[in-house]
Amino acid sequence: MSINPSFQDAIKVTPQGANKYSAFLRPEWCIGTVPHGGYTTAVIYQLTLTHFAHAHPNQYKSAASPISIQLSFLRRTASGPATFEVEDVKIGARTSTIHVKLLQPSEKKPGQLDIMVAGYITVSPPEAEVGISARTGWKPYPAPPAGSRADGSVDLAALGRTGTDGAWTKLEAPFAAFRKAAAHIELFGPGSGASEPQQKRSRRMEIDQWARFRPGGDVNGRWTEAAVAYLVDMFPMALDGFDNMSAAAAAEESGTPVSEQKAKFWYPTVTLNVDMKKHLPAEGVEWLYSRVVSKVIRDGRSDIEVTVLDEAGEIIAISTQVGLIVSASRNVGTRKLEKL
Repeated sequence: MSINPSFQDAIKVTPQGANKYSAFLRPEWCIGTVPHGGYTTAVIYQLTLTHFAHAHPNQYKSAASPISIQLSFLRRTASGPATFEVEDVKIGARTSTIHVKLLQPSEKKPGQLDIMVAGYITVSPPEAEVGISARTGWKPYPAPPAGSRADGSVDLAALGRTGTDGAWTKLEAPFAAFRKAAAHIELFGPGSGASEPQQKRSRRMEIDQWARFRPGGDVNGRWTEAAVAYLVDMFPMALDGFDNMSAAAAAEESGTPVSEQKAKFWYPTVTLNVDMKKHLPAEGVEWLYSRVVSKVIRDGRSDIEVTVLDEAGEIIAISTQVGLIVSASRNVGTRKLEKL
């Protein structure tokens, strides 16, 4: 039985000739009409695997996977066909680096393609991952809210079964109709289920979440390394906190009530960097924890740092991104969703 079949279908990449590939960005993985940045990153993750399997099948003894992803989201993508071009920048014994471009029809130049996303991906095969390993002693600080176990950890089996454990409860992602990409994740966080209690507790733009992967509603979904590329950009409760602050700022500036300003903002990714720190088992894992932190929001621009850990407290991935805070009308406008 394959893992995450609907997700694998959604990120499928097909060779189309020398260093050229195609994919179809699915509307159910969009924010508004724009494919979610983490989903797009997962497609590029799959592109990398496909490229090395297709263009360099004998380069390594086993499949090389991304250890570093650096992407710039140059223009808003759209659901529908996408073309990829790959340049081999360095093909090496331990690491290899490729330059990728995601192209789609131009909104302003009919009949032409624009580069929507571009970036560099560095890969390494497992057998080359050798060298010094050392514990730094890093842990999330402040510590996440306590679960029901004696040591303060969360009983994830109980959390998944009952929806609560200690300070943790199941969350409902806000504005699900607009943030369709959030429907593929099951989230649990501390507090009453809203983002504001978390921010009030920490007095920082800081969110803790445990998550299970539910692509297309698949209750057997598991976090794989490709799915982690989606997870590092999936934090709807943090965005709800941005909504609260953005709404308050807009209300103060315009003199209108806050309630009239809520959920009118879009948070597009400008750049996204992912450092993959630990391989997941081939069969995936059920639970992953994320600590999501924003340090400065200024002039409509935000920073977001996401650290993903497994049940043992081992870091799986670290991600940083630059995002914008703009009107949601910039997302939808006059565009229509491409239909399958």
